Amino acid sequence: MAGSFFRNAYRHLIAARERQAERYVTGALLGMDDKALQQMGVSREELRRKERQHAFF
Repeated sequence: MAGSFFRNAYRHLIAARERQAERYVTGALLGMDDKALQQMGVSREELRRKERQHAFF
């Protein structure tokens, strides 16, 4: 029982940190110019959609 509690807590911690990193990277990418984003194969609209998905709180 205690092992599953810590395992679940660890999984939730990792998931939260992944979401935090995703928000950080998305924000940094939105600061780049359109040409650089195009070279990476990412569109500004796609990044804005991704940003809105995480902004629920």
